[in-house]
Amino acid sequence: MIRPSKQRGVALIIVLLIVAIVSVLATEMGGRLQLQVKRAANIKNSNQAYWYAIGAEQYASKSIKTLIAESNGVIHLNQPWSEKFVFPIEGGGIEAQLIDMQACFNLNGLKDTTSTDPINRSPELTARLAAFKRLLTDTGLDIADFTADTVRDSLADWLDSDDNMSQLGAEDSEYEGRQFPYLAANNFMADKSELRLINGVESKWLQAVLDWLCVLPATNQFILNVNTVTEKDSAVFAAMTGLTQSEAADVIGSRPPEGFKTVEEFLAVNQIQTKNLSDEQKAWFEVKTEYFMLKSKTRYNNATFSLHTLFKVDKGNVTVISRQFGGF
Repeated sequence: MIRPSKQRGVALIIVLLIVAIVSVLATEMGGRLQLQVKRAANIKNSNQAYWYAIGAEQYASKSIKTLIAESNGVIHLNQPWSEKFVFPIEGGGIEAQLIDMQACFNLNGLKDTTSTDPINRSPELTARLAAFKRLLTDTGLDIADFTADTVRDSLADWLDSDDNMSQLGAEDSEYEGRQFPYLAANNFMADKSELRLINGVESKWLQAVLDWLCVLPATNQFILNVNTVTEKDSAVFAAMTGLTQSEAADVIGSRPPEGFKTVEEFLAVNQIQTKNLSDEQKAWFEVKTEYFMLKSKTRYNNATFSLHTLFKVDKGNVTVISRQFGGF
């Protein structure tokens, strides 16, 4: 028989144990509640930052449409679109920059859509591939001629729709034998970062080349807006015209403040005339732009959001072609 004093001791221990368990549960529940509140606040802030970015996208779309209407389609760097946009908002802000996507070298422009024979390429594609090689070899990157030829042919094979290998190119048989095997795309590139997969590409010069390149999705359009290419990207201008990089920088630097009004005005420049450009090459240059990229970064409270939006202008209408979220 247990004595009453001992029963009271056991009861006290049980009560203390219950109080301890309730305290632990209360602390755990309080911690989880705080976590859920913080998580809900973060989601709310992230969503708000996202919608700020979508708002900037809508504003850019309307601005491009107005720009095209008021400028008769002639695009140059002294127009308001080229200026960085900064808009403060209570608790955050928006930073946005429009970029002409036809002031760079479109890798998808090297896709052959007319022939499946790598030996008998069209004159147009041959000229474009020669321009790409000049971009590699004539811009001070110390890329060997053989390496440039290998990258050029391998890139052509990567983009074309067949398995016929160019002289120094590469198809599936090359990529399947690597430590981490993969296949050639045999299609348009989705992003310029794919260039790192191409046979012959070396990491020591890859980043420098990527700065001059771009990818316009699902089109082999190969056009440079001579009014928006900058001296920083004179290597692209030089590769497509056949000028030296210093000559290209001179032409860009002496460009009229409001750009060339027509392509004929550009082609009449002395340095350009001396190159005797072929009809294929002359078709590479324009004073208008069909593709713009909006780079936007928004902030609301502690949340940030980055968005890249690609616009296409078609007959005065502006359409969103693609979006990339984050990582910029």
